[in-house]
Amino acid sequence: MNRTSTLLLAIFLGACGQHADEQHTSEHATNTTEPMTEVAEPMTEAAEPTISIYAAAIANDARPDTDRARDAARKPAEVLEFFGIEPGMTVLDLFSGGGYYTELIAHVVGPEGRVHAHTNDAYIAYVSDEFEQRYLDGRLANAEVLMAENNELSLEPGTYDAVMLVLTFHDFSVADAENGWPEIDVPALLAELNEGLKPGGIVGVVDHYAAAGSGRETGSTTHRIDPAIVIEEMTAAGFVLEGESDALRNPADDYEKNIFDGSVIGKTDRFVMRFRKPE
Repeated sequence: MNRTSTLLLAIFLGACGQHADEQHTSEHATNTTEPMTEVAEPMTEAAEPTISIYAAAIANDARPDTDRARDAARKPAEVLEFFGIEPGMTVLDLFSGGGYYTELIAHVVGPEGRVHAHTNDAYIAYVSDEFEQRYLDGRLANAEVLMAENNELSLEPGTYDAVMLVLTFHDFSVADAENGWPEIDVPALLAELNEGLKPGGIVGVVDHYAAAGSGRETGSTTHRIDPAIVIEEMTAAGFVLEGESDALRNPADDYEKNIFDGSVIGKTDRFVMRFRKPE
């Protein structure tokens, strides 16, 4: 395995606060000749408006415009909150692609946390410009790129609080050795993720729905996967399905269409699952 480290800029966004003075006037009269007395209550400080760590990460001025254009369809605030990504965590973004989620995670975990952006030669070739710009001149500070080809991932035991698998689980079914994508040994890969996670660690999975009962071949034909396959394989690897989110559902999607079809691209029906490694 070959590891390459690149530092990235971590920025905290603070919430703005405003204070309001409230004064309550009480009238008290004992007789017609005694002047009315105004009683001033102590000034109280109004609650400061807050912004979530997820909204702050999305609003970060350092993010590229191309990333912002994807936010409406991807709903990253809902996804990251559902997965429980928090400041100080160490997170693995597996097959991180161009780094859309890597950057958001880096902003959420902050300077006390780390994000490892896993990739390989095939992914870098696919998103070369985006990948290069993402890490140009060390623009992002608490992350490093982790290079590992298929079936060569090796993780330090108990390193990660969370692993992200965003729109990549279906790629586990692809086999194209001539183009740098040998068939993945899925049980071995999931076992490696289990080993690399801390007890109680999270695996967050997002992917495109395939029709119920579809075989694994949809991963390479339509680039979709039946969520039942994900549950079966993750459970077999020792993970427990803890929850599912409907944040990215789209009932109008046509499961028969390739995700790159112009009529569905960027609008597919997607499942969001949170698995946990038992304590």
